[in-house]
Formats: sequence, C-alpha cells, structure tokens
Amino acid sequence: MQIAQSLYLGGLISYPRTSSQKLPDSIAYKKILNKLAEQYLGDEKEHLIKRQKPVEGKKTDPAHPSIYPTGESNVVISDQEKKIYDLIVKRFLSLFCDDAKIDNKTIRATTLAEEGNEKEPLEFTTRGAEIKQKAWLSIYPIKMEERQIPDINGTLVIENSRIEEKETQPPKRFSPASILSQLEKRNLGTKATRASILETLYDRGYIKEQSIQATPLGISLVNTLEKYSPIIIDEKLTRHFEKEMESIETAQKGLLEKEKTTIEEAKKSITEIIIQFKKNEDKIGKDLVNATKELHSQEKAANTLEITCPKCNEGKLAVTYSPKNKKYFIACNAYPKCKNTYSLPPGNIKKLDKNCTECNFPMMMRLMSGKRPWIFCFNPECPSRKNKENREGENKEETNDNQSQDE
Repeated sequence: MQIAQSLYLGGLISYPRTSSQKLPDSIAYKKILNKLAEQYLGDEKEHLIKRQKPVEGKKTDPAHPSIYPTGESNVVISDQEKKIYDLIVKRFLSLFCDDAKIDNKTIRATTLAEEGNEKEPLEFTTRGAEIKQKAWLSIYPIKMEERQIPDINGTLVIENSRIEEKETQPPKRFSPASILSQLEKRNLGTKATRASILETLYDRGYIKEQSIQATPLGISLVNTLEKYSPIIIDEKLTRHFEKEMESIETAQKGLLEKEKTTIEEAKKSITEIIIQFKKNEDKIGKDLVNATKELHSQEKAANTLEITCPKCNEGKLAVTYSPKNKKYFIACNAYPKCKNTYSLPPGNIKKLDKNCTECNFPMMMRLMSGKRPWIFCFNPECPSRKNKENREGENKEETNDNQSQDE
C-alpha cells in the first residue's frame, strides 16, 4: 500500500508508468479541467483556457493514458510530492491553452573584402527572441530567455571588436534523468525497470554522484566483460529480446509459437554466456577483486578528513558509513586502537573544502531529499554549536515565560 501511495501521490494522479501522450474522452477531462483551472488559475481561467480538446502527442500506450491529475483533493502529501503534483497539473492545464507565439530573429553580417586582401570574408551571426503571446507559457514553467535585437539592413561600420580564445569543452556528464532518457531512446529496459536499473548501478558502487561518474569497479566490470564475455553487454541482444517480449505482449495470433521461439533463442544466448563465464571465471574474479580494492582505496582517501584525531593524536578522522545502521558517522581511522567517533545527522553527508572559523574542524554538508543543503560543524565542543544551543535554550525559556504570563 505504501508503494501504491507513493506512485499515485495518494490518488491525485493516474498510473505514472506510461509512455502515452493521449488523453481519451473516457477520463472525463473536462470535469477535471474545470475544477483545477478554477483552483490554479482563478480569474485568468477564461483568458488562458481556450481549447475544447487537449493537445496530444503521437505516442500511445494500449494499457494506460497519459499521466493526468484525477481532480481529487483533501489528500495530505509531502512537500516533494506537492512539487511533482503541481508540475503534472500545470502540464495538464497547458494542454488546453492556445499556442505560444515567439518572434525569432537572426542577423547575419559578412565583412567586405578589402582591396589587396586575399583573406576570406568573415561571417558573424546573432539571434534574438521575443514572446508575442505567452498562452501556455503563462502556466507551465519553462526557461526561455528573451533577447531583443534591432533590425539591421545594409552596410555598417564596425566600431569595436574583440577576439575570444575558447577551448573545446568536453561533453557534459550524464545525470540520472538523461541516463533514463538514453535507455528509452535506445529501447533498453522497460518503463517499469529503467529506474531500478539505475538504482542498482548506484547501490553496487558502479557509478557515483548526481553528475554521473563511473567508479573503478564499474569501469573494470565493463572492461572485463568486453574481454571475456562481450555478448552479455551487447545492446543489440538486449534490444532484440525487449522487442520480442513486446511482440508477444501485443500478438493477436500465433502466441504459443512466438513464445516457444523466443524461449529457445533466450536459452541459446544464456548457455553461450554461461560457457564464456565458466571458461574465464578465475580471470573475471581476479579483475573484479582488484577493481574492488581500488574502489575501497579511493573511497577511503576521499572520505579521510585533513585533521588528526584529537583523542589519540595519531590517526585521521574519516567519514564512515555503517551498512548495519544505514547511517554516516565520523571515526578515527586508527580503529580498533582508537575508538573515537562523532555522530552525524541522517542523510547523505559530503565533506567540504573549508574549515570551521571557530574550531578549525572540517565543515560538512548534509543532503536530504525535500530539504535544503545544511552546512555544519560536527565538533560537539565547537563554540559556534554551544552558542547556538544557548540561544535556542534562551528562546525556549522566553517562550515558556510568555506562555506562563498568558495563563
């Protein structure tokens, strides 16, 4: 029930695992539209909602319509869920608005060839955009920078110029969202499994960070499989069986024969993978053990703080994770000789490249879903923490005194 509650935001939206871009009349969207437009748009409702039928895309799903708000209310949801719900509602409302009108302008200028100068003329380009009619842009949040540029025609004199030297930038790293988009584009995995695939990559230490980086273990795993069992990481094989499964799901006839053929083909591929693994299992195991050691070594170095343990004056303090308690804490790396530890708040903990101005302990940052990043000093003896505790105590006493006077 908790999973269903999370998936459907307490019944506020339809089934979310769908690729459909269609809103059939059967969902009674006009009733939902009237209710939500009044709630979200107020007096702007008549000005913005112009269409009787929603704008739809080409994609369809035989099992489910596009994600839409159900129009239900009086359901308590978290702040994080509220942001998702608001986005879905605004997307839904924008489907019934007029098209936005944007005036795009491009200016191209070519330098005139000088007499006796054999150099090729240079071409310069600039672009601008101005929103003439906002329509659905008034509802659905989208980043669009307006830039007005003047109308230019004829010959002009260049009054000033500058040369900028820029190095070619590497492509941006994948984010979880862009990885999921790539999986969908390449037809790898299904709507129900792609998110869990990504979660598994994080949990097993193959990738890290939101701006995704492959760990030594992840890199070694791919390199090892490419060397000893390339068939298992063949995109074509995965894509082929995804298509076969879809064809079985949508088959109108010859279903049993189709199932039998696919199962036999899968058995053949799995048998080949097993043979390759059995033949090279010692080499595969050795490579992955070495990669795991390197990963642990990197993690240990990354989590070690540049401060000597104040209790033993020998070891270094380091951010440590307890799988048993599923919590981060700070401990001396001279354990078990030194058992000095410091507690940390729940959430994902990152060390920062700066120290506390009061006690010179390293500053930490707590990241937690639905909350702002919190930067803090973990030293319980830090004057800044004690001052804060004193202020909180004084405020609490003042509140109690005021309550007593009111009584």
